Amino acid sequence: MMRAETTAELLHKMSKELVHKRALLIDRYPKARSSLRIMLSALGVTSVHNAGTTAEVLRQVRGHHFDIILSDYQLEDGRDGQQLLEELRQQRLVSLATVFMLITSERAYHNVVSIAELAPDDYLIKPFTADDLHGRLVRALYRKQFFAALYEPLENGAFSDALDACERLLAQDSGFLFDLLRFKGEILNVLGRPVEAQAVYQEVLQQRMVPWARMGLAIALRSQQHLREAETVAQALIEDFPEFMAAYDFIAEVREEMGKLREAQEALQAAAMISPNNTARQRMVGDVAARNQDFQAAERAYGKVLERRRGSSLNHIDDYSNLARAMIDLGHVEGAKRIADELRRDWRGSKQGELAALVMDGLGANKEGDPTKAQLAIEKALVLHDGLKADGKDTLVSSKLALDLAHACLATGKEAIAQEMVRKVAAENHQDRAMIAQIESIYAKAGKEETGKSLLAQVGKEIVELNNRGVLAARGGDLDGSVKLLMEAAERVPNLQFLVNASKAIFTLLEIKGWNPALAKRGLGYLRMAQEKDLRNAKVISAREMYERVSRKYGIAIVPLTAARKQADKPRA
Repeated sequence: MMRAETTAELLHKMSKELVHKRALLIDRYPKARSSLRIMLSALGVTSVHNAGTTAEVLRQVRGHHFDIILSDYQLEDGRDGQQLLEELRQQRLVSLATVFMLITSERAYHNVVSIAELAPDDYLIKPFTADDLHGRLVRALYRKQFFAALYEPLENGAFSDALDACERLLAQDSGFLFDLLRFKGEILNVLGRPVEAQAVYQEVLQQRMVPWARMGLAIALRSQQHLREAETVAQALIEDFPEFMAAYDFIAEVREEMGKLREAQEALQAAAMISPNNTARQRMVGDVAARNQDFQAAERAYGKVLERRRGSSLNHIDDYSNLARAMIDLGHVEGAKRIADELRRDWRGSKQGELAALVMDGLGANKEGDPTKAQLAIEKALVLHDGLKADGKDTLVSSKLALDLAHACLATGKEAIAQEMVRKVAAENHQDRAMIAQIESIYAKAGKEETGKSLLAQVGKEIVELNNRGVLAARGGDLDGSVKLLMEAAERVPNLQFLVNASKAIFTLLEIKGWNPALAKRGLGYLRMAQEKDLRNAKVISAREMYERVSRKYGIAIVPLTAARKQADKPRA
């Protein structure tokens, strides 16, 4: 019987494999990059790429796979490594198998918390030696190698396969027992199996009172609709571990679900004070504050988002609109005008950017009591919107921008046009509480609250009826008719539910009647669209599993999700 290798032996083996690794060094100073290159060369790493700017980083990661990325915390133009890591992860430009390390001289409390929250594989505080770097790298690479079998299904949204991989790894004698139990609990929660997830976390907590297990337990309780108990568990977690940021976000979500919107805002603001550089959370603060009509808090939060994201590939037109909208609500019209001008400058040549700026011009003029100016701006915006629609590019207009345009139309007496836009947004986002709340808000601001409620109720009824037609056809045994009806529904209203239903109907039909390449392509297209909306949604996962099962039945190669999700910068119309 062969002797199992010790951890020390495995680490030694990983050290030897450094020669086969490709690294990317990110630092705005050439001398610093040169020093890091010398360190890596001494460790055996010979394939080393350099980048001094974020633009160069993005070019490099799109063209190459890197096993190791070492980034300085302070980057060019006032940007930092935290922003870069957020950017790369949101765009899925680095795989889970890539070791990402931040190098920093930052010792300020909020910066260290922010770095830890984004969970790079490690971070080195300057100064450090080649031995320090070597030890950290080897251990990080060893961990990546051990979890390799788990990473691929996770990245492809194949969570059932990921669970199987996790169980196989748990059967091995390793030093990663609790890491694997953490993965197992998270996967079970994603798969919609909260009772099993709860059992995993309780098993861990009997041995170690670790914060992630308490967080996972709270998530499992929430999924079982034990909202008060979930809130209590998360609140106790914060009291014991005030730097555990995810707990604040979770409490905010639970409180919003319970109708406690003001308390939800308080939880998010508390987290933002501890870790102010997380732009996703700052946007959540702004969104919740706006729904609470706390426009001052919304303005501050949206301002921080725009400040940190301007100049990055994560910069979004909605960031400008959000801030300008809050300013207009506060009566700071001149400030909103400046933001509209910045939008035009930063998004020069973008029709969506000009559309958003015109909408803000119209809302600002209406706030100032200048109906003529407001009408002129909105008429220009509608012409631009019609042009995008004619070019088939209206899908590039975000739901938020569409609602802002609808709001401006309501404010300038164009109720029919506003209603058409609202109906489309409401249908595509009928399960999104925040989006529905924004629709209610714009009608309330226009003094047409009851009209808004009636419209939303009507759209909700139509959604149910549209879905039921296809479902009832399937129950009656008319699979072909069901597929046709559900595909029509998905084309008319591409919300998550309809996309999932259409995809599952197609693959159910293929499973029974045989493989049809053209129809399978349609089904996979709907699945991809649903995955883009919410990869971790239990309904989406179920549809993915059906696609994989039917593909395997006929010996058809399964299309990996990672290939579909890697993308370049979004084109500007």
